[in-house]
Amino acid sequence: MGKGGMSQGEKEDGEEVNMAAWLLGVNTLKIQPFELPSLGPYDVLVRMKAVGICGSDVHYLKTLRCADFVVKEPMVIGHECAGVIEKVGSEVKTLVPGDRVALVPGDRVDLEPGISCWRCDHCKGGRYNLCPEMKFFATPPVHGSLANQCIGLLLQYDLCPCEFCCINSGVTLPVLLKTYWLLWCILQTYVFKLPDNVSLEEGAMCEPLSVGVHACRRANIGPETNVLIMGAGPIGLVTMLGARAFGAPRIVIVDVDDYRLSVAKELGADNIVKVSTNLQDIAEEVEKIDKAMGTGIDVSFDCAGFNKTMSTALSATRAGGKVCLVGMGHHEMTVPLTPAAAREVDVVGVFRYKNTWPLCLEFLRSGKIDIKPLVTHRFGFSQKEVEEAFETSARGGTAIKVMFNL
Repeated sequence: MGKGGMSQGEKEDGEEVNMAAWLLGVNTLKIQPFELPSLGPYDVLVRMKAVGICGSDVHYLKTLRCADFVVKEPMVIGHECAGVIEKVGSEVKTLVPGDRVALVPGDRVDLEPGISCWRCDHCKGGRYNLCPEMKFFATPPVHGSLANQCIGLLLQYDLCPCEFCCINSGVTLPVLLKTYWLLWCILQTYVFKLPDNVSLEEGAMCEPLSVGVHACRRANIGPETNVLIMGAGPIGLVTMLGARAFGAPRIVIVDVDDYRLSVAKELGADNIVKVSTNLQDIAEEVEKIDKAMGTGIDVSFDCAGFNKTMSTALSATRAGGKVCLVGMGHHEMTVPLTPAAAREVDVVGVFRYKNTWPLCLEFLRSGKIDIKPLVTHRFGFSQKEVEEAFETSARGGTAIKVMFNL
């Protein structure tokens, strides 16, 4: 089909066959049936409408791995998603506790693509993104969301699974999760109704935006924080937008690519600096960065995660400042930690996000962040277009965010 089309099959009885993009091997994606379980009392059936391609999706396609996560069997890909509810289970009454708006067929919703155990110390401490039992879309062995339809499953609840379960509020937490299918806890805040003025594409973009928002929270970005961002790819750009929304007065962004730097400038960067990939150029480039900033750099975000980008960030950040490692380009790095430690430069890790969706949706609803310009390429959901979309994303060039319209 043409752009924006949808590929689907039919069963002999005329019922629609749910089709999904399966990762079958290196550089091998195929649209084929993805059978969903029957709708349970706490389930919602969501028709996917917008699904973005993440860098991790490309890593899985090219190498069958991303960091320590390895694809060992066929997997449905995709995790940046939004869609429309088609059916709800008999016990699904509201979107989140306290909401007065019923979750009904036709509601447009945004999905946070990870479910944690709610039992480990990380979960009980509020840092559920670090849960060792996290079940995350398109992270092996959990299937993703690049499909016609997905089901959100809400399974059995304990009366009081842990010490932070508020019985009086009526909120209970899941204690058992079937990990093979897409999982959403409706009584928890994992499914979010989109504001009327936020599009489905913007809803799907809440996932990468959440990375930037979480990074800004980790770094305590505010009106007195001057920010350096290493890397003008999708994550660098959403981190820039997030930092501005948090009040950062001055932002400088660095990259090796002229086009991406021009996009960063159009999106509001105060200054841009083009750099090389040569480690020997760091000292000279730090001087250029200092000049571009015009004042001390309080926080640097490395949104690429390479030896050179991290070394540059550590060298450019003022004494007593922070460097946040967001990107994961290199599994291991050799960087000048001792000189940074002597200047008490803190190194902060950033992994995914936690409790970001309400704020991201408010940023989009209010217009404080305009995420729309980041979507540069759109494709439908046919075999040919899925292949073309991933090739476009992997090639880079003028592609920032590649989006499927299903």
